[in-house]
Amino acid sequence: MRIALLEDDQEQAELMLKWLADAGHTCSHYDNGRDFLRKALRESYDLLMLDWMLPEMSGLEVLQKIRQSGKNFTPVIFITAKDQESDIVRALEAGADDYMAKPIRYKELVARVAALARRAAGGREPDELPDTEPYKFDLKRKTVGLGDDEVELTHREFDLALFMFRNSGRVVSRSHILESIWGMHGADLNTRTVDTHISRLRKKLQLNESNGWQLSAIYQHGYRLERLGESPA
Repeated sequence: MRIALLEDDQEQAELMLKWLADAGHTCSHYDNGRDFLRKALRESYDLLMLDWMLPEMSGLEVLQKIRQSGKNFTPVIFITAKDQESDIVRALEAGADDYMAKPIRYKELVARVAALARRAAGGREPDELPDTEPYKFDLKRKTVGLGDDEVELTHREFDLALFMFRNSGRVVSRSHILESIWGMHGADLNTRTVDTHISRLRKKLQLNESNGWQLSAIYQHGYRLERLGESPA
């Protein structure tokens, strides 16, 4: 999973970053609410992890602004020293999906992250595919079928198609796509690469109304693949 962590305690943050990396996750760390919010609204993450007590802008304020922005489907977990029942209720009512009181424990953290990943995937395991009809993915052969035909895709195009269908219904940023498909980070990012491959994929897979899917560019954010309706028989 791609995770954004908001934690101003550097020692606590380093411990959590190590634990999450050991569990196979990619995690970005921010030590203040303003920087975290700016990035969280521009990038696409699979999970947001928030501390509550922060200078300038609290974790609760950050959560409220994120939910007000329309990002209602990104899971959020609070990890904080505030452990009163009233605090937990406030966080959950503001839109948090889970709540952990410090001190945190490795196995519990990893288990809760995995549970949120399953919930966000609609009960599927994170690596499973949703319903992709009329497209048929063969994960072993790395091929995609459309009707009775096999679509000719490069390995990179297949990986991109698989990634977009696994994230269908969500806006994914160009940088997220580059990191996930090309393994590019920071200064290596070239978003034109994504635009070119997305254009090819849209044409090759015929992602249009007749097949019940639409792959759209979202201004200043990235792309979203969404189902338009029932796929034709």
